[in-house]
Amino acid sequence: MRWIVHGERRVYASSYMDLYLSDVEVPGGERYEHHLVRLPRSVGTLVLDASRVLMVWRHRFTTQTWNWELPGGWVDPGESPERAAARETEEETGWRPGELAELAYIQPCAGITDAEQFLYLATHAHYAGPPRHAFESERVAWIPLADVPAMIARHEIVGGVTLVGLWQVLSGQSDAPAPRTAA
Repeated sequence: MRWIVHGERRVYASSYMDLYLSDVEVPGGERYEHHLVRLPRSVGTLVLDASRVLMVWRHRFTTQTWNWELPGGWVDPGESPERAAARETEEETGWRPGELAELAYIQPCAGITDAEQFLYLATHAHYAGPPRHAFESERVAWIPLADVPAMIARHEIVGGVTLVGLWQVLSGQSDAPAPRTAA
């Protein structure tokens, strides 16, 4: 059943997000205001080297948690998601990814936001120098894929785009080489 949108009004705007109240009518005729958060498109990059994945250890003040994440960030105006994925990976890790292939397209909270996330896979990278922004993460590391399931269970990996990418690779649902299992 499709909802009818009669209009929307902006409540708040910034370069990071816009908050709207949408005048919606649900099937059956009930009409009310529904919050809508509009966000720029974002990207993540899963960089593999045979049996390891490139990740950043960072603090998220919004949830007061530390966790391992794939490098990623906003898509700049006029920039393609693929180009943003390469740029963000190098800025956050110092590693320049090789050829990128789309791994997944995600709408993380479709009930309240129009957020779109594009996830890319690179099967090699070249070290280009230190990360551009030291505030992006506490550290950068190549994490063994064999360690990932236990890290997820311990809540050391919790971000949605990171989880989607890792499960795609671990389950063999991508064109990435099959991960080696620990002996």
